[in-house]
Amino acid sequence: MKILIIEDEIDLQDVIRTFLEKEKFLVEVAKDYNSGLEKVANYDYDCILLDIMLPGGNGMQLLSEMRDLGKDGSVIIVSAKDSVEDKVEGLELGADDYLAKPFHLAELLARVKSVLRRKHQQGVNMLEHKNVRIYPDERRVEVNDMEVQLNRKEYDLLYYFLVRPDKLVQKTSLAEAIWGDNADQADSLDFIYSQVKNLRRKLKENQADIDLQAVYGIGYKLV
Repeated sequence: MKILIIEDEIDLQDVIRTFLEKEKFLVEVAKDYNSGLEKVANYDYDCILLDIMLPGGNGMQLLSEMRDLGKDGSVIIVSAKDSVEDKVEGLELGADDYLAKPFHLAELLARVKSVLRRKHQQGVNMLEHKNVRIYPDERRVEVNDMEVQLNRKEYDLLYYFLVRPDKLVQKTSLAEAIWGDNADQADSLDFIYSQVKNLRRKLKENQADIDLQAVYGIGYKLV
């Protein structure tokens, strides 16, 4: 899952980024209004951590711009401003949560997992499709109640498709979601093929009732 941190305090940005990367999230950063808006406009994120006071603009306005663009990623406002008015404004603009600074990283992680659970998992701790189950908080996969060992990218691929069943996903979108925004600069997308191939093999070996079907020249679809 991919997270964007829009925060101008570089030390805090680095601390949050390092912490979330250790929790196996793919993390991108922006340090001001304009770079944050550019990221939001051009890429999709599962969750955005958004400061209110930013160089070049206001986080609330950025949130409004994001929603006007039709971007539906979850947003947690992270701000030193802890007034009721700011909380109400943020929630009315479409934020999913509001966390006042200073905060414990464990609480931030719990808030991130909570908004992602609501967005992708209907609020429950498990995703299930046919005989395949994923427990995102533990990054654990089971087929027929037996645990299947996947590497990080294989797991991320499977999760991405399970929350988008029957949807055709273009290779470029898949690369961006799993490998980050810089993936669109790669000379080829062959690295996707090898990871998908390995994931398909493991699903087949464990008798999963799902598969990733290649659609020639376009991408993949969970069937």
